[in-house]
Parts: sequence; C-alpha cells; structure tokens
Amino acid sequence: MRANRKYFWMLPLVMAAGLAACDDDPAVVLPDPVNEAEVLVEYMEANADYNTHGGFVIKATDVRTNILTNANQYVIDMRAAEHFSAGHIEGATNVAWGDLVNHLESINADSYDVIVLACYSGQTAAYAAGILRAAGYGNVKSMKWGMSSWGEPTSSPWMNGRSNSRAAQFVTGPSPAMNAEGELPELNTGFETGPEILASRVATVLSEGFGAAKKTNADIFDNLDDYYIINYWPTALYETTGHIPGAIQYDPATRPFDLDSFLKTLPTDKPVAIYCYTGQTSAYLSAYLRVLGYDAKTILYGANGMIYDRMVADGVANAFDPGHDIMNYAYKY
Repeated sequence: MRANRKYFWMLPLVMAAGLAACDDDPAVVLPDPVNEAEVLVEYMEANADYNTHGGFVIKATDVRTNILTNANQYVIDMRAAEHFSAGHIEGATNVAWGDLVNHLESINADSYDVIVLACYSGQTAAYAAGILRAAGYGNVKSMKWGMSSWGEPTSSPWMNGRSNSRAAQFVTGPSPAMNAEGELPELNTGFETGPEILASRVATVLSEGFGAAKKTNADIFDNLDDYYIINYWPTALYETTGHIPGAIQYDPATRPFDLDSFLKTLPTDKPVAIYCYTGQTSAYLSAYLRVLGYDAKTILYGANGMIYDRMVADGVANAFDPGHDIMNYAYKY
C-alpha cells in the first residue's frame, strides 16, 4: 500500500468530464452510481489489515534500544512546542498535527524502518497512526503510553488519567445483541476508485483533527442513549470484569470490523463510541472507522480511566503501572 501513497495525495484538481448526451436520447444508458463506501472498504481490506492492530504500537524500551543501536528510526514528537523544549527524546523532531503529512513527505518517510509518533499519553499519536497508516505510511508507529512512559517528568497524563470513577456503574453479564446488519456509510467524495476515495477521506479526517473523535467517559455516561457503545474486549473480561451499561461486546478475535464480519452492524445514524483498556487501540480503530465514514469516537484512557483498581485486581492487561511503565530515560533539551 505504501507504494501507492503519492498517488493518494495527488488528487486531481478537477473531475474528468463524463460523456455528453442529450436528455432526449433514448439510447443513452447512464451507469449506476458508485457505492463509494463499498469500493473503499474493499480496497482498504485488500491493502491494510486493521484488525491485526498491534503492529501500530512501539514501546519506549524499543524506541530507546533503536537509539542506542543506531537503528533506522525517526521520532516525531507531537506535543506543544513548549513541552518539547522542556524535555524530549534524543533526536526527536517537534511536528504539529497539521504539518504531519508535509513533514513525512519532506523526510522521504519510506527510507526509515520505523517512524515513531510520540504525544502525551499515546492516544493522539495512536489516532494519527491510524490515519497515516491508512494513507500508506505502514512504517508509522505510536509510542505506547506516550511520553508518560519515557520518564517521570512527563508522566502526569497517565498518572492523572487513571481513575475508579465508574467502578460502581460498570455492570456484568452477557452482551446485548449487536445491531442487525445495515448499510455502509454514504460517502460522496466524487471519486470512483479506491485510492482516490481513500485520499479524499484521509484528507478530511486529518483536517478534522483528534478533537472530532475523542470523548471523555463523562461525555458517554451523561448521554448513554446517544451512542452505540462498543466494548473491544474478549468475552470473559466483558462478562466478569464488567462493562459500561448497554455496551455491546465486539471481540477483537472475531476481526469485528471486517466487511465479512460485523462491520455492517455499526450504525450510520448515531455516533459509535469505542473503549479498550487504554484508549490507544480505540483511538487507532476510531481513525480507521472515521476514514470509512462512521462517526466513531474513542473514550479517552479506556478502562484505566474508569475502573483502574478493578483492572489491577482482575489482572487485566494494560493497566498502567508506574513502576513498570515509566522508564526514566534521559531527556534532551
């Protein structure tokens, strides 16, 4: 998919004109309109496997090892300039959200084995990675836990992001049924091929920024009926550790967002709110679904921000552990 990336970004300035025909010519047969969403999904599934999503993450330990071994790595720090100046990873370049694509093109991104995106908590970077990997940058990865994992001076986002505020509201038991299968979102980019439609959708989602996709758990709990809430966990955890009331379980093992799995059960008439353990995978998946045209939202900090102590007690993966996940590596200034 990376080989086609430059084609994605060179969108035509004008659409090619169709064959002219008189309205009263009975011999003219107009083609059926293109189902853009179907074309896009089929193209994406043939060129990028989003359900093997673990590949978009890189740990701080691996980033540092790459530095020490002079690996072919490029680090982009997405934080505000003043925070970057106060301490960053050796060799990192500070790049704002709106400059990501131009910067990647300027450095010849294909020449690197891995391009690391680092933000405060790993959630903005995961969302950006989802979009950029869709655009063909398959070597882009998000640093797990963000700069919170690099060292104690930058750990406050995750130190403060953990919470038990929803522990009394989580419920246990089987999942409600998924929606019946419906239609894919209606896309109107004006293009007909997978690469063209994808380029248009990537540009749109990038222009919206992460703000269009992120929700706090308070946003969700204050308006539970306004969202189609997805719990992205295995069945055992969903039923025993618990879940947001009304949340519907989409087991990662089922590849639920494939066209031949459960993608069409997602509604197109209301927002889809996804939560995982940390908010990082849900951010990544939300980016993918937004490119497809869904109004997908990620719940910030995931279960860590709602039932942290229960996660620890139940041995749930990816509960942020300061003693294990804050590495205290050196900073550059």
